Amino acid sequence: MHQPISITAIASISPLGLNKDTIWNNYVSKPHFFIEKNGRLMAELPADIKQQIDTLRRSNPKYKQLDNSVLYGIFVARHTVKQAGWPTNDNFGINIGSSRGATGLFEKYYESFLNSNTAETLSSPTTTLGNISSWVAHDLQTKGPEISHSITCSTALHALLNGMAWLNSGMCRKFLVGGTEAPLTPFTIAQMQALKIYARKNDTFPCKALDLEKTENTMILSEAAAMACLEQGKTNNALAIIQGFGYGTELLEHNASLSTNADCFQRSMAMALGETNPDDIDIIITHTPGTIKGDLAEYNAIKQIFCNKIPALTTNKIQIGHSLGASGMLSIEMAILMLNHQEFIDIPYLDQPTPKKISKIMINAVGFGGNAVSVILSK
Repeated sequence: MHQPISITAIASISPLGLNKDTIWNNYVSKPHFFIEKNGRLMAELPADIKQQIDTLRRSNPKYKQLDNSVLYGIFVARHTVKQAGWPTNDNFGINIGSSRGATGLFEKYYESFLNSNTAETLSSPTTTLGNISSWVAHDLQTKGPEISHSITCSTALHALLNGMAWLNSGMCRKFLVGGTEAPLTPFTIAQMQALKIYARKNDTFPCKALDLEKTENTMILSEAAAMACLEQGKTNNALAIIQGFGYGTELLEHNASLSTNADCFQRSMAMALGETNPDDIDIIITHTPGTIKGDLAEYNAIKQIFCNKIPALTTNKIQIGHSLGASGMLSIEMAILMLNHQEFIDIPYLDQPTPKKISKIMINAVGFGGNAVSVILSK
């Protein structure tokens, strides 16, 4: 890494809430936030946040035609930039991605097309992936570079890598990065069910991420948006410092699976470590979506890299499920909260020692296609 990068602000909306104190309290006190609707498990945004999103939608005639994924992005971007104290004339960069994009709006427009054989006027611009960062830039009235992309479930961490690259190149001084996802639509959930990876039981832990003894897949979708402000160097107001980063891809054995030992994760974690002693990593926040093969593959990769001294493992998916393209940034937020509170969020059914210190945390994310990212944060 050419120079240290500071995370000077982070904000999110998820089933955990909006306020950082609420989010932390929910992490340490609630087993999970899953509900069942029409026979399908999911994790929704809290009612008060939904109301604020509805207020945002009605605040501007142009916003009435936007998908929830875009509105979530605008809403969280406002909070993140305000927290960082960035004036709009800084013309900072924006890179906000999504795995699924405008799922709800796309399904609505397509159903209308099937009924009338005519596409609605705004069906194209409002469902294109690129409109996420564009609308955020419009809302914030900034004129810096705007980038939207989809790298499936590692989208948010790839946005972070891209923001770092712009900063290190000198092409930009500040970057807003993250992901947004509104996937709780009938067709999107049906797609996951068709892959036979979706949870079917509503019990104490409907999503059994990191349970390596489970006998069926337990992934559950959630909606969320999460963003971070990146600045060059070690700033006085840094919430965390990015100490290392890595990425890796692998040949596809199957459209939706990793290799047995997650070769892409081995590459991303080894690259992120660089010259860092693996023993110095206190915690790994895993990607582990709650599937049998996916969870085990990542664990096998961790064993390959960390050998006999595996760091404490945790994940937020047992509580809030998988928010796809936004999930990696929610894990970054979880890491920052643990660093600042100096408290480990444990997995109740995982037999492992509590870390003696919380100094360096690795965060993993990967998506369909074997696109892995690993990031190391420290205070």
